[in-house]
Amino acid sequence: MPLFALKPGAGSVDTRGPTTPIDADAMPRIDPVSVTRWITAAAVQHGDALPAHLMQRLQISRRQAGLLLKRLVAMQWLQAGGTPRKPRFAPGALRQVVKRYPLAGLQEDAPWRQDFAPCFTLPLAVQAMARHAFTELLNNAIDHSCGTDVTVSMRQTPLQLQLLVSDDGVGLFRRVAEHFALDEPAVAMLELAKGKLTSDPDRHCGHGLFFTAQLADVFDLHANAAAFQRRGWDSGRWHTQRPATQAGTSIYLAIALDTPRTLEQVLQAHSASGQGYAFERTRVPLALLAPPGSDGRQLASRAEARRALARLERFAFAEIDFTGVEQLGHGFADEMFRVQPRLNPRLQLQPVGMAAPVAAMIEAVRAAA
Repeated sequence: MPLFALKPGAGSVDTRGPTTPIDADAMPRIDPVSVTRWITAAAVQHGDALPAHLMQRLQISRRQAGLLLKRLVAMQWLQAGGTPRKPRFAPGALRQVVKRYPLAGLQEDAPWRQDFAPCFTLPLAVQAMARHAFTELLNNAIDHSCGTDVTVSMRQTPLQLQLLVSDDGVGLFRRVAEHFALDEPAVAMLELAKGKLTSDPDRHCGHGLFFTAQLADVFDLHANAAAFQRRGWDSGRWHTQRPATQAGTSIYLAIALDTPRTLEQVLQAHSASGQGYAFERTRVPLALLAPPGSDGRQLASRAEARRALARLERFAFAEIDFTGVEQLGHGFADEMFRVQPRLNPRLQLQPVGMAAPVAAMIEAVRAAA
């Protein structure tokens, strides 16, 4: 998966920067874009001696190091200060850290604390959300991927924080299929979107991936030749995407630096009262069960309704999101809004996003209940 292959509107950055006169012959081996993978950490660690550090690390001359630093300043990856005789460099408006770790024995808090947090300057609310997302996604790779390595990439732009966690394991959807017999990625994604899904209930409660997705403005999940995207500005709906990885699991998220959200608000939003931290409310995005096709976007059978309602007994309230569903069969509506409420009277179902034909069918079934 290309590093930070951003979607339109997700804060794409042109890493080429402004055109700066550079002697091409003086830098025959150095690609400034490749240097951006580690220059932020280098500036934090060697700000007073960055030219010497580049000379040693890249085996280049002082003149080449000076030209490279000038280019990186122009590209906004560095800030230059000090004096001509004693220059000092610091991270610029653009920052990035890319690290690869063996999964065996890895503790998810150490990379955040040691390698990432010192290199970024974030609003406090975004920093809290970033730490939560970072450690949850890394812990998922450690505990669930069955892989050997994980690569973590984090980038800060003037507008966003962007995080990409990619492992070389079996892939999230294969893992879900093995434990829950959900062989269709869309059905697996539906269950993940509800929350409280975990293959290791003794050690996890299935909150991590769910709440991490809620924190983000853009959240992409790629695994096992399938991909889905959640967009915060689109009422948090999930959309099918083109897969961008051949192996393992890759999860990308972006959070706007001026987001009004806070970690506490996101965690409390799914409690019954909106004030506690109990996970009692969820949303069921039915569009995942009704992709565009020759028969239109419709749900018709009782089996589909039971699939949509699976595990909802773990919640007190569920929004049933019909956005994207154009037609609703009587069997589906009867199973969901007449049969199942009798079997689980404690669960409140609230249909939302209904097209007129869908609303009419639900009203008819409820009237006959």
